[in-house]
Amino acid sequence: MRLSKDSEGYLNYIKTVKKNKIKILISQILLLVGFIALWEVLANFKIINTFLFSKPSDIYHLFMTYVQNGELMTHIWISVYETVLGLVIGTVLGILIAIALWWSERLSKILDPFLVVLNALPKTALAPIIIVWAGAGITGIVVTAVTISVVVTILSAYNYFINVDEEKVKMLRSFGASKSQILFKLIIPSNIGNLINLTKINIGMAWVGVIVGEFLVSRAGIGYLIVYGSQVFKLDLVMMGVFVLAFCAWIMYEILNIIEKIYNSRR
Repeated sequence: MRLSKDSEGYLNYIKTVKKNKIKILISQILLLVGFIALWEVLANFKIINTFLFSKPSDIYHLFMTYVQNGELMTHIWISVYETVLGLVIGTVLGILIAIALWWSERLSKILDPFLVVLNALPKTALAPIIIVWAGAGITGIVVTAVTISVVVTILSAYNYFINVDEEKVKMLRSFGASKSQILFKLIIPSNIGNLINLTKINIGMAWVGVIVGEFLVSRAGIGYLIVYGSQVFKLDLVMMGVFVLAFCAWIMYEILNIIEKIYNSRR
């Protein structure tokens, strides 16, 4: 039995859902504000060492200085550009390779042990070698980000593809569907939600690659700000970089959430 969208029960349900969302949002805001306020109080009363932990008011003043002189936006733009490039290339390339593995069972069996080994390798530890191979600058940083995300994308996407309902695949085959028709009519449409979630995971992977790359070779970017601040023992700059990084990652995540909601509403 389905409820009408104009029924009292349905409207009450929608109101309850909205109230719960508002309560959760308020709780999240209070938690964040409480954490920052506690941090500031502990720093002002010298309970924690501001040389090691800094304090929110100092971080805010430094943030405003960097905003006013325009330097912060330059660093953010460079890091976001590198991350988006790494995210798009790593995700698209990983999905294409996963499609090739789904298409050819023999190829998947041949490459399976190599993919497992590559997934187990600490890619961040290999970043210096990757940058030497790919070159310093944006190219090396983007390649590092792609390397970190692409193997996870291949393994996850391939697992999604092979776990599509086998009965549906058999039904399409019984109607004479070709492999390409099965791929584009069933496999990919069935996994759009999974691929969006996989892209969300890759946001973090891409940021890890970019920040590690910027630690090593960059002269600009959020990673450069963080490593420079740590080298000169300026913890205000380090913490500002961390907060800006978290905010940028959150914005990218929310953009994908909006895309996912639009997709679900159109389904």
